[in-house]
Amino acid sequence: MLLLLAAALPCAAQQGPAASTAIYSCVDASGRRLTSDRPIAECTTREQRLLNRDGSLRAIIPPTLTAEERAEKEARLRAAEAARVAQADAVRRDRNLLARYPNEASHNRAREAALDTARAAAKSSEERLRGLTAERKPLLDEAEFYQGKPLPAKLRSALDANDAAVEAQRAAMVNQQAEMARINAFYDAELERLRRLWSGAPAGSLGPLPVTSSVRGPK
Repeated sequence: MLLLLAAALPCAAQQGPAASTAIYSCVDASGRRLTSDRPIAECTTREQRLLNRDGSLRAIIPPTLTAEERAEKEARLRAAEAARVAQADAVRRDRNLLARYPNEASHNRAREAALDTARAAAKSSEERLRGLTAERKPLLDEAEFYQGKPLPAKLRSALDANDAAVEAQRAAMVNQQAEMARINAFYDAELERLRRLWSGAPAGSLGPLPVTSSVRGPK
């Protein structure tokens, strides 16, 4: 029995780690077929095939990337992820838009609500401008008594203050008109998008809205 066991040990040793060792194979830059029992240094930048002892394929080992190649790959992955996130955001925004405005009437109401604040400010500026014009008339009447003479400091100061207030109100009215134009431009672009979505365009398929500040009226 002991003799049989002793005779079996060399066979077992031969069929152990050596029998399970894989073979690395590749074609180097010169076109030579190389094989080794470990990763082949000459093929670090090339694909290597990991073979079993019987020649069957166990795995394919991709080339080792250089630092520059790794950076490029990471940049591509980041860009792809950014595009995925942007697309998901576009889908979400379009779905939210459809939920907020199920029809054109609801969108028109939102436009009017957004315009109300600017209209109220413009009306206030117009009223203030009329008041300043009325306040200026007695000042001008008084100034007629000083034709060819320096105006009293108090009268001059009152006229200057009236001029400044009139200029400020006119500038405010210009800004208010620009704000109403901006609001209308925003809602026009949004309505065009909504009409396409209402007609069946898939959410997220229409690209971004024109660059403009978000406008939202009272809810």
